[in-house]
Amino acid sequence: MAATAIRAARMFDGTNLHGPSTVVIDDGRIIGVDTSPAPVVAVVDLGDACLLPGLVDAHQHLAFDATADAVRIAAEATDAKLLSVMRSAAQRALHAGVTTVRDLGDRGFLTLTLRELLAKTPGRGPEILAAGPPITTPGGHCHFLGGAATGREELRAAVQERHRRGCDVVKVMSSGGHVTPDSVPPYRTQFSRADLRVVVDEAHRLGLPVAVHAHAVDSIRDALAVGADSIEHATFMTATGIGADPTLLDALAAAPPAISVTVGAPATGGEIPPAALERMHAIAAALTGLRNRGATMILSSDAGIENTPHDLLPRAVELAVAAGWTPLQALTAVTSGPAAVCRVGDRKGRIAAGADADLLAIAGDPTHDPAALQSVVAVYRAGIRVR
Repeated sequence: MAATAIRAARMFDGTNLHGPSTVVIDDGRIIGVDTSPAPVVAVVDLGDACLLPGLVDAHQHLAFDATADAVRIAAEATDAKLLSVMRSAAQRALHAGVTTVRDLGDRGFLTLTLRELLAKTPGRGPEILAAGPPITTPGGHCHFLGGAATGREELRAAVQERHRRGCDVVKVMSSGGHVTPDSVPPYRTQFSRADLRVVVDEAHRLGLPVAVHAHAVDSIRDALAVGADSIEHATFMTATGIGADPTLLDALAAAPPAISVTVGAPATGGEIPPAALERMHAIAAALTGLRNRGATMILSSDAGIENTPHDLLPRAVELAVAAGWTPLQALTAVTSGPAAVCRVGDRKGRIAAGADADLLAIAGDPTHDPAALQSVVAVYRAGIRVR
C-alpha cells in the first residue's frame, strides 16, 4: 500500500520544535520526515497546526472510571462490565491524543485482555502497557484489585505470575494511598525495604521494570535503595507534613529512577482547606527542587481515580509550565521522556523514521501557549486517523 503524508505548520518531534514539516507514514510506522521516500497517494495538509508524537501517559488506571464511585465499581463490577468501563476510558484517552497508556493497576489482569483487543483494532484505543493488579499487602492500598502478597516467597511468586502472563511492568505499593479506606495511610510504608528488594530483584531477573507507588518519604528512600525503575507520586509525606530534605533530593537526582509526577485531579471549584493548600505547596517545592537538580522527571495523570479523567494528561503540560517548567521540558515529559521510562522509546514519543505512526495535531504553538495541547485537530494511532 502506498504511503500517506501529513503536513503541518509546526512539529515537535519529542525533543525539539521545527517549522513546516511533512511526516510520511506507511503500514502504521513513520517512514520519513520532511521528505517523501515512498510514493504518496494522499497529502493531508493540517494547515496552521503543530504535529507532536502521540502522548505517553505512564500512569493510568483504566479500571477506575474517574467518578466518585470509581473504587466501588472497580471492586464489584463483573468482568464484562469492568472491561466495558476500561474500553471507554481507553477511547477517551486516545481522542485526547494519548496514544500509549501504561496501566499501573487493574483488577484480575483484565488489562491484558484489553491490550489484546486493542492490538487487533488500534484505531479504537491507545497501545496498552500493563502491570496487572498492583502488588500490595493483605488489606493494604488497593488490595481489592487482587494483588495482595506477604512474605518473600509470595512476593516472588507474584512477580513470576506477572511475567508468565505477559505483563510489561511490575507495580508495587510501597506506601499507603488515598483511595483505600481502613488501610495504611499514605505517609506510612507497607513493605519492609528487604521485601521491596525481593520484588525489584525478581522483576529485574525476569527483565521487567518496577514502578513503585511511594507517597511516604521512607518509601521513597526504600525505592531508591533497592533500584526501582520509576517512583510514582513522590510526594514526600510524613506523619507531620512534607519531608523532602536536600540530601534525599540530591540522591534522587543522581540516581537512575525516574520520578513520575502524577498531576492528579484538576481543581473543581470551592476553597481548598489551608492545611491541604500548605501541603500542596510543600510538595510542589520538593518537586521543583528535584527538577532544578536535574532529576529524570516525567508527567503522568493517575487517571481513573476520583475526578481524574483519562484525557487529563494534555493539561499536565499547562500546569507544569505554570509551575516553572519550560514548555519544551513539559512537552518532553509527556512524549519521549515517558516513552523511555516505559522502555518503548525506540518507537514511541518521537517523530522519526522507524517510529510508530502515533501522532497528535493541535491548533497553535504549544511552546508559546501550553493550553493549545487541548485544542486537538487530529489524532493518528498506528497510522489510522481516529479524530
